[in-house]
Amino acid sequence: MAPTTNDHIDIAAALVRLYVFLTQYLDRCSDEAARKSYPDSELQKHLDDTRRQLMEILAVNPVVKKKLADECDRILTLGARCLKSGVADTATHELIHAERTVLRHKTIALSDLVAVFRALA
Repeated sequence: MAPTTNDHIDIAAALVRLYVFLTQYLDRCSDEAARKSYPDSELQKHLDDTRRQLMEILAVNPVVKKKLADECDRILTLGARCLKSGVADTATHELIHAERTVLRHKTIALSDLVAVFRALA
């Protein structure tokens, strides 16, 4: 069965959710209030569920699936390293900032796309 407009909207919205959750994960590295305000188990559950959903959807395109898996792994490893040590050294802090910037741009672009898709639906 061919994908519908709603399928496309759902895929783009899932990507937005994933990028928001990854950003929140990185925020926890440098913001004590962020760590306290959003329970780790809840964030991890949302991250895992959204990532699993997207990996199933992206099974039709192994290249994109691998790119997204690599991006998630890179960000989660970076965040885990920071959270484990309790403090980010300068290099790690710069990597976190760079990843957050990329996530922010992707989130904005995809959010705009979802808004346009929804307006057209």
